[in-house]
Amino acid sequence: MTAGNGGTPPGRGAAAEETATGSRATLGPAHDTVAGVVRQWQTVHPGLDTGPMEIIGRINRCAALLQQAEDAPLRRVGLTRPEFDLLGALRRTGHELTPSELTRETFSSGAAVTKRLKQLTERGLVERRGDTRDRRVAHVRLTDAGRDLVDGILPEQLTYETAVLSGLDNTGQRELAGLLGELLGRLEGRLGALRF
Repeated sequence: MTAGNGGTPPGRGAAAEETATGSRATLGPAHDTVAGVVRQWQTVHPGLDTGPMEIIGRINRCAALLQQAEDAPLRRVGLTRPEFDLLGALRRTGHELTPSELTRETFSSGAAVTKRLKQLTERGLVERRGDTRDRRVAHVRLTDAGRDLVDGILPEQLTYETAVLSGLDNTGQRELAGLLGELLGRLEGRLGALRF
């Protein structure tokens, strides 16, 4: 995915080949915001390989736009996305987790998880119990109210996500999921040690 990887992504053809100036042509459609940014950089630095920007820039822009809209159902029940992710981790694993485990599950910092747990505990959505062998360790679980909240909002969330992706047919969604899965797997292997 990075510049100079020695290969052309399958299916990209001439669009990803070197141009006469030594930089790659734009990989994606020319009508999105990132394409405009790329064209501006290519004007300023004609020999610059903007391939990574075309991928990472679009991922970041999509994530920002999705998060803004995706938070709407959660705001209705008074949750932020990070709080929902924490509750979701407890629900999908089906057992108690320590704050350290929640940090890894939600890709958050320890301080952020501590703050969210305090807020969710005050709302009665999670509860903590001390470890009988180590007083420094806490175990966190969903309350009945927390489980009901997650189960109630999840179908609405999935309905929203289905609507967001409806512009892509099933084949396009599978291809995108596969490419993102491949990228994520590589990044997790390479950058996993840098997690908070």
